[in-house]
Amino acid sequence: MSFDVLGLTPELLRAVADQGYREPTPVQRESIPLILGGRDVLAGAQTGTGKTAAFVLPVLQLLNASRTPGWQDSAEPGRGPRRDDRRQPIRALVLTPTRELCLQIEESVRTYGAHRRIRSVAIYGGVGYEPQNRALRAGPGIVVATPGRLLDHIAQGHIDLSRLEILVLDEADRMLDMGFIRDIRKVIELLPARRQTLLFSATFSDEIRQLANGILRHPAMVQVTPRNTATELVTQVVHPVDQARKRDLLAHLVRTGRVEQALVFARTKHGANRLAEQLARDGIAATAIHGNKSQGARVRALNDFKTGRATILVATEVASRGLDIEDLPHVVNYELPLVAEDYLHRIGRTGRAGASGDAISLVSAEEAPLLREIERLLHRRIPTETIAGFEPGRRNVLHSDPEPHRQRSFDGSRRPGAERNRPLPGAVHRSAGAGPTAAARRSRPRPGHGPGAAMPSGQPGRFGIGRGPVPMPGERLARSEGGVDRRSRRG
Repeated sequence: MSFDVLGLTPELLRAVADQGYREPTPVQRESIPLILGGRDVLAGAQTGTGKTAAFVLPVLQLLNASRTPGWQDSAEPGRGPRRDDRRQPIRALVLTPTRELCLQIEESVRTYGAHRRIRSVAIYGGVGYEPQNRALRAGPGIVVATPGRLLDHIAQGHIDLSRLEILVLDEADRMLDMGFIRDIRKVIELLPARRQTLLFSATFSDEIRQLANGILRHPAMVQVTPRNTATELVTQVVHPVDQARKRDLLAHLVRTGRVEQALVFARTKHGANRLAEQLARDGIAATAIHGNKSQGARVRALNDFKTGRATILVATEVASRGLDIEDLPHVVNYELPLVAEDYLHRIGRTGRAGASGDAISLVSAEEAPLLREIERLLHRRIPTETIAGFEPGRRNVLHSDPEPHRQRSFDGSRRPGAERNRPLPGAVHRSAGAGPTAAARRSRPRPGHGPGAAMPSGQPGRFGIGRGPVPMPGERLARSEGGVDRRSRRG
């Protein structure tokens, strides 16, 4: 199927072709006709599925179809907006969770609207108010905003939403996770009751469904990616490693070419900064992006990564949302997320727009309970590879004395004859390809214990600790085995 059959105007089709796109993604194929038909839409789609274009293209067409004369950008360079432009209302509002996503959506509005412009503005925190005030006074038809800064401008009288026609909530699940539900409801109270509303979310928690029931009118459902499934284009692997050896292993993967360019996830802002600085001292071009950095510093870090000046971009969960990086080959979970569903958001940064990608997780024994929750969410085991020299519980053979070391299998047991058959430095031992040793035979899944089966309690795991009870989604453990504190997953 081509874009020609979706009902888009020639100007939009030309803009899509200019970007090199020939066939719509599933979410675009299903959503665009519904939105053009005036329907409210509740869409479930993971990141990297083309959902931004799925709402930007039809919104541009709907607004262009009913725009009044003079409502457009000045066609002459260097001239300011015409006086009648300033009287035009804000007709479409897109709410997003992060600054980066806000900027990228507004850029998409300009890109796809290149052949028939509609003025747009991005409103987000971390920068001064006056440039945004000037852009708002110019009369934008489309505002893309984060909830907090939008409410600030509304309180100052800079924004009037009383004539809004279309509301889009993008990554609604992430906005709720970040605590924006009250801000969202305050904004919705200011909107006209008669409007078209589009809600896009990677997952449908009870909170999302409650929000959708309150703001959508007889919505059409679009579900292109089953809930809690990772994109098929992403190859996932776990590398067991001691916590203290993670940075060494990451540097090794980069130096040996296993990782070419990667978005690396850390849990905390301080941890992201420290890791980037340590990698830089190791001679690896690395930079960090997180909420404590200024907007200018975040933009510079992202540009350095996109242009190849940085090999590694270390990011926290919140800062990573909305990052649009084309052809990102690798995502590395330096630390597993505390909430299993965040794993899907992370690995969704690669394997986008038809390109393949790798998701690598460096997992210590302390994180084994978090890994089990992720695998339970995926309904399958993630393949495991131990990198020679970085086996849990031993020093790196590349930097140790020549005395022979015994290799450990993933459950911590000694492998007979490992000294005689130790792989060459840098070789990879794959759990799935192990020979028919006694340890390998013991590790084979028994009936009812294969991928997708519930994981038994009390059985030794890949990291040499007991599996223990596996909590169901939504349950809360004050402190899990392995010493890992976790918060309960919302929804």
